[in-house]
This record gives sequence, structure tokens and C-alpha cells, in this order.
Amino acid sequence: MRTPMMGRPTWRVGCCCLLLLALAVFARSDGGQSCEEVRKLFQWRLVGAVKGLPDSPRPGPDLQVCVSKKPTCCTRKMEERYQIAARQDMQQALQASSSTLKFLISRNAAVFQETLETLIRQAENYTSILFCNTYRNMALEAAASVQEFFTDVGLYLFGADVNPEEFVNRFFDSLFPLVYNHLINPAVTDSSLEYSECIRMARRDISPFGNIPQRVMGQMGRSLLPSRTFLQALNLGIEVINTTDHLLFSRECGRALLRMQYCPHCQGLTLSKPCMGYCLNVVRGCLAHMAELNPHWHAYIRSLEELSDAMHGTYDIEHVLLNFHFLVNDAVTQAHLDGQKLSEQVNKICGHPIRTPTESPRCSFDGSKEKLRMKISTRNGEETLANRRKEFINSLRLHGSFYGGLADQLCVNDLAAADGLPCWDGEDIVNSYTQRVVGNGIKAQSGNPEVKVKGTDPVINQIIDKLKHVIQLLQGRSPKPDKWEVHLGSGGGVVEQVSGDCDDEDGCGGSGSGEVKRTLKITDYDIEGQSQRARRPVGSNCSYLWMPEEMNLSDVKQIHQTDRGNTLDATGAGCTAATESMTFPLMCAVMLLPGLW
Repeated sequence: MRTPMMGRPTWRVGCCCLLLLALAVFARSDGGQSCEEVRKLFQWRLVGAVKGLPDSPRPGPDLQVCVSKKPTCCTRKMEERYQIAARQDMQQALQASSSTLKFLISRNAAVFQETLETLIRQAENYTSILFCNTYRNMALEAAASVQEFFTDVGLYLFGADVNPEEFVNRFFDSLFPLVYNHLINPAVTDSSLEYSECIRMARRDISPFGNIPQRVMGQMGRSLLPSRTFLQALNLGIEVINTTDHLLFSRECGRALLRMQYCPHCQGLTLSKPCMGYCLNVVRGCLAHMAELNPHWHAYIRSLEELSDAMHGTYDIEHVLLNFHFLVNDAVTQAHLDGQKLSEQVNKICGHPIRTPTESPRCSFDGSKEKLRMKISTRNGEETLANRRKEFINSLRLHGSFYGGLADQLCVNDLAAADGLPCWDGEDIVNSYTQRVVGNGIKAQSGNPEVKVKGTDPVINQIIDKLKHVIQLLQGRSPKPDKWEVHLGSGGGVVEQVSGDCDDEDGCGGSGSGEVKRTLKITDYDIEGQSQRARRPVGSNCSYLWMPEEMNLSDVKQIHQTDRGNTLDATGAGCTAATESMTFPLMCAVMLLPGLW
């Protein structure tokens, strides 16, 4: 009788143990009751083990943001580390979103700069070969002036504080003594440096080159300034993106990002994602100041497009630079034809020289030497600088609303849960977010339930001011020097008119100079610098000529100028004027200068 009575308590104890064991197993199978996964992710995300991580949920009265009535897997130190991680995550997401746009602008800025450098080198070569072949007696003496002129062109294009009117005048001032000594009074030179200086100073008074210096000033002013402004604007675009990529978030934004991204971990919900509306409220609040850039960024791109479209005719830097040597030839020819009158004027101003017959160094021609040939590319579609700009603008236009839609892009592409899936609303897992979703921009944040946005961001305000300034430059609203509108000067001749149209006076059509359309072949530029081409001396003896590697300079033996009976031999065979070119080392030094503003 006692055996059954004693077995009943044993059975009850066994049942209780089994029930407790089942509950324990069930509880362990529920992720909310174990912090193991949270510990793993925390250590992986934040690198290295951290002492004091909870093994199981426990009360968290010291938490500041991830507050919950339920037990938590987080400590105060974990919360602080999570907040840093949330800021870093958002910054990385911003950088990833802007990477395509940033590369587009950076790559094309590098392409345009390299193309302009190549363009300047080719224009310098044309001018040097003009002297080497047509005015060989003065070629060696003219080499330094030619190099200085194109050095100044490059310095101005790439942002240096040089004056185009001054370097154009300086070039023609230095050219006149050479023309006077070698063409007007051939084969004799004055031993006095003071006499040559007097001739140089007299150039602006007696106007030996007619209106050609004024024409050059007009063409250089109208073509160099837009290209300089275009490059400056691209550099500013890169600066804007770099700044917004590293924007510092407010304290309110940091707490909201923490609540959205890592507070679910504290409840063991490591795989959850925020609801779309919740994500939009948080990110739109964090990026409210950045969204204020959007209208200015859109106007910036539109102004770039307008300037690019206007860079043709007398604003086309390719045409102006590659035909510069024709104007030089016209200037020399005009002075030669007016030699008798100019000689009388110089004698009145400077007196008669003490003449000492000398033999000037010449460019020697050797028919057995391999000829330097110049390839003149025609305007054939995609290879022109203008078409490259157009292609770039078409791509850039796709990013016109980049800052206005950035918050939406981040949530849709990466941060938020897909529609219809359970999601995190800042407190728990729900089927949908029920709070009001605000719009973009500072004004729309007054009703944001997730982030309080206060005041303005001084960094963003500074960027907006810079964008407004460059937009004014691009649109031509900033005050321009009068010299680009009407050229004064003492040289006489016609007054240069500012117009986008291309006429004979601007040297854009078939003038007596025999000008031809020339463009450069543009090759793709590797942003890592893999396609930087060596600025090597050409294969002839004319060692002051530097040619880009992509130009084989073939197909054209002579450029004939029928006007006034002159012929320019473009082969430059055997030219031996040995002058070391310093043009582009100087320009490279300028490019190391600080930013534009």
C-alpha cells in the first residue's frame, strides 16, 4: 500500500522537471531571450571583444536612447559605441551614393585639363614651326617669347593671377625688335640693348602690327575666360561633393540614427530593418540642411550646360589657339610690308642705330633628316573638345536633383525594409509605420516626429554661397573687365566687338590668313593617372618643340598661305633651335596652389 503512495510525488517532480526543461528549450529557441547573436554582431561590427557584454537580456535603466520596457541586450557603453557606428554607417552610405557623380566630375575635369595642356603644346608647336620655317633668321630669338606666351596662356587657364591683355602685349612688344632687325633692316643688328629696348617700347605707339594685337586680345579674352571658368566650376563641384560626403551630423540626428539602426539589436532583433516611412523621416531630418543645396546644384548644372553651349565660334578655345600662328604671320607680314614707314618712325623715336653686321643663328634644314609632321584633325564627331563637353553635360544632367532625392535614395536602395514586410518603427516590430511622413528640406521638418531640426548649417551655407558665386560666373553676371568688351590700346585699328558669332574679323572663317579648322583628338583619361602622356621632345632636331604622344603629326607637308605670297612649311624638318621648354613645369607648379576660394 505504501509503494503507490510514495510514487505519486516522484511522478509530479518528474513532470515539473520536464515542463521546466521544455520551457527552457523554448525560451532558448526564441532569439529575444538570448544575447549571443547580438554579442557576435557587436564584436564583428565594432572590431574586437568588449568586456561586459550581456549573455542574456536584462534591465537597462541607464540607457539613454534605446529605452524599452523589455529586458535588453545592451549596456550604456554598447549604446555609445552603436551611436558612433550609426554615424559612420550614414557617412559611408552618403559616400557610396555620391561616388558615381564624384567620379564623373573628377574624371572629366582631369580630361579637360589634360586636353587643354595638349592643345597649348600643339598651338606652341605651330607658332614655333612658323618661325622655324618662314622666319628662320629670327626663330631662335623668338623661341623664348613664344614659350613665355603659351606658359602664360596655361597659367591663366588653370587659375593663376595673370592678365591676358598684359601677356598678349608682352608677346607683340618682344616680337617687334626681332621683326625690325631681321625683316625691316635685314642682316644687320644693333649692338646696343638699349636700342632694342627702345624699339620694343615704341611698338604700342607706332602700331607696326595694325589691329592684330587687339584681335588676339579679343579672341584670347573670349575663349580663355569661359574655359578657365568651366574648369573652376568643375573643381567647385568636386569640393561640394567632398564636403557633403563628410558632413557632421547633429546630436539629434545621431540619436535618431542610433534608434533606427541599432536599437533593434538591443531587443535581439538583429535582422530587422526600419519601416520605409520611419526611415524617410529620420534621414530627411538628418539631411534637411543638405537638401537645401538642391535648387543651387540644379542651377549650377544648368549654368554649366549654358556655358558649354556658348563655347563656340570666337569662344572656341580650340579654334583660337590652333590658329594663333596665322595671326602672328599676318602681323609679321604687315610690319614687313610697312617697313619703310616703320623705319622712319623708329628713327624719329629711337634715332639711327649703330649698325654692326652679324650672322643670326638660324634653323638649319637637312633634307636627309626625318621630317616632323603635323597631323591636323578635322572636326569629325566625338573627338572634339566641344562634343566631349556635351557628352559630359548630358551625363551630369541626370544628377540635377541629386541632393533633393538623396534621402529617398538611401532609404529605398539600402536602409529600409521592402513594402509589405514587418519592420522596425523605433519601438517594436510592426506591419506598417503609422506616423506622418514629412518632406525634404528644412521647412518640412517642423512636423517631423523622429528628428528635431534647428537653425541652419554654416558649412552648407558656405557651400551655397560658393555655388551662387560660380553660377554668376558661369552665367556672365559678375562684372567683367572692360578689356573684354572694348579693347583700347594705342595700336589703332578696329575696335574688337564681343559677339558669339564667328566672322572674318575674329579669324573664324576663311580669311586671308589661310586659317583652317583644327581640333584635337581626345583620348580617355584614367583617373588613376595611367594615361598621363610623356611630354617628350619630338623626333627632329627642333628640341624646343614638345608633342603629345597621341599625335603622330603626319599627313600635312605644308600649310600654304597664299595671302601676301607667304608659305608656311609645317614639316619643320631639321629645325635645330635648342631651347628647353619650361611651359608645363611652371603650369604644374601652379596646379599645386590651394583651392579656388
